[in-house]
Amino acid sequence: MDQGQCFRHELKYEIGYPRYLELRSRLQAVMCSDSHAGADGRYLIRSIYFDNYADKALREKRDGVSRREKFRIRYYNDDFSLITLEKKVKDNNLCRKLGAEITEAECRQLLDGRLNWMRGHPAVLVQELYAKMHYQILRPRVLVSYIREPYVYRAGNVRVTFDSDIRTTLYHGSFLEETVRDLSTADRPGTRILEIKYDAFLPEVIRGLIQTESLRQQAFSKYEACRRFG
Repeated sequence: MDQGQCFRHELKYEIGYPRYLELRSRLQAVMCSDSHAGADGRYLIRSIYFDNYADKALREKRDGVSRREKFRIRYYNDDFSLITLEKKVKDNNLCRKLGAEITEAECRQLLDGRLNWMRGHPAVLVQELYAKMHYQILRPRVLVSYIREPYVYRAGNVRVTFDSDIRTTLYHGSFLEETVRDLSTADRPGTRILEIKYDAFLPEVIRGLIQTESLRQQAFSKYEACRRFG
């Protein structure tokens, strides 16, 4: 079954390691670690992004198109037992994510270009990707990997994450491998991407802890960072 949600606010900031340590210490006093995180409070995310021969998704991001979408396949901690097809829709600082679970076998067929199973799939999102792989010529382009440290706060449905060690498989064409061959995209070691997601409002206690007015908001895209060399 497809899973979706209403549009949520999404703010992004690139921060250095000292600021990360400061913010993490503050947030841990009032926020809880995400229940899906490991003993160290983190987990590994891998996402296979789709784009077409003209790099439509990449160009729309670079050109600042206010409303755009990207398809990706996502899994965690190199565990292929739970794989999700996702479509992320952006509208300025608002975002919406639609998802549908697919099996490892279905995922491997998709990545190999064997698409007939998608046409009658019960998930509407799978059918949509099937159509767009035909008329938009969407294809898997790159595997984006990073470590996420997530915190949650119930009021306002707030989620604050620190993402680090962003890596790309830009020049490696295989996906869903047991051993991933990738390289770092970081220009400065220790840099984190701070992401803040919330529904209608950001509670004052969280705003005060993060002090967003002292940070410079950025339109950072992990997909764009991982495609910057080609």
